Amino acid sequence: MRPKHTVADVLEMEQLQLKSLSLTSWHYRALQAIRRCRTKAMGGHIDKCNCCHGLHISYNSCRNRHCPTCQGHKREEWIKAREGELLNIPYFHLVFTLPSEFNSYALGHGKIVYGSLFKAAWQTLQQFGDNPKHLGGRMGMIAVLHTWGQNLSLHPHLHCIAPGGGLGKSGKWKKAKNDGKYLFNVKSMSQVFRAKYVAELRRSGLKIPQKIYNKVFNKKWVVYAKQPFRSPKYVIEYLGRYTHKIAISNHRIVAVDRNNRQVVFAAKEYRHGGRKTSLTLSSQEFIRRFALHILPKGFTRIRHYGILSSSWKKEKLPKLQAELATNKMEPIKTGQPLLHRQCPTCKKGRLHTVLVFDNRGPPVKWRVLLKDEKLSIGS
Repeated sequence: MRPKHTVADVLEMEQLQLKSLSLTSWHYRALQAIRRCRTKAMGGHIDKCNCCHGLHISYNSCRNRHCPTCQGHKREEWIKAREGELLNIPYFHLVFTLPSEFNSYALGHGKIVYGSLFKAAWQTLQQFGDNPKHLGGRMGMIAVLHTWGQNLSLHPHLHCIAPGGGLGKSGKWKKAKNDGKYLFNVKSMSQVFRAKYVAELRRSGLKIPQKIYNKVFNKKWVVYAKQPFRSPKYVIEYLGRYTHKIAISNHRIVAVDRNNRQVVFAAKEYRHGGRKTSLTLSSQEFIRRFALHILPKGFTRIRHYGILSSSWKKEKLPKLQAELATNKMEPIKTGQPLLHRQCPTCKKGRLHTVLVFDNRGPPVKWRVLLKDEKLSIGS
């Protein structure tokens, strides 16, 4: 079902204030793109059903990676690409979280702060994997950066998936120890992660006062490890939920009060067992918090490491899959491609694009045809 309210609705309501609410010109461009997404300003196309011959007009998406409306197709494409890369072994879910003391530096130096988070997480996993005491094999990792909490505050953390084992020096697969109940000791990982991250920041040249380092070294850093997935197919389901998430989905917006310029959205209180609640913010405060999670230009928020990296997968993955007798996964059910989706009127035919137009709209002769049709406006 389509959501009743969207982030774009809030941005449209405050369109004259977007520049002042943006941290940089890059943030402003992203907010403007989301505001115009799937509106006449983006242009569009007219599709025709090959069964009932009905005409349907659709406006183009902004394709911005921070747009809540544009993530569905990207997510499906990414999942399909990962589907053939699974190994028939347990996978573990790890979460590496940064202390809040680094939040202010993340806003002005996102590439350094977030880039160091990726590096430190992989170095930590790599150090434990290489150690024969813990495993003694080359590991792999897929890491996804999330920067938000449920209330849209800044809360940088990495969601990581790691196979339960690694490739030994002999070329044979080595299973994770501890009977597969957990990957490595999280308390030990937290201490190593803290040291690795601080070392990365120091190497970056980012000027952070020593008192900040002293403070974070006196805190417990959070590395969370969940139980292993029951089977490889659940890894795919997990990836579908996390890889292309953005700060808030349109479905979480409960109400948009244009008179009082307020936004109400659903949230979970994880400190109270995930209890559902609702938060109310002014529209400008909502946009300000949303803008905190617009990543720096060109920054990669999904990264692959070790035996799951692109260079390794091309040559060696098929051999490893055969060795581990990887079962063929059932195809993932995804939506129809945009140009061949099902006709919403007759539910039988497929839509095919017959005209593409810019923000000036369709030519006059097409407008006449559209007036005579019971026009369906798609997304």
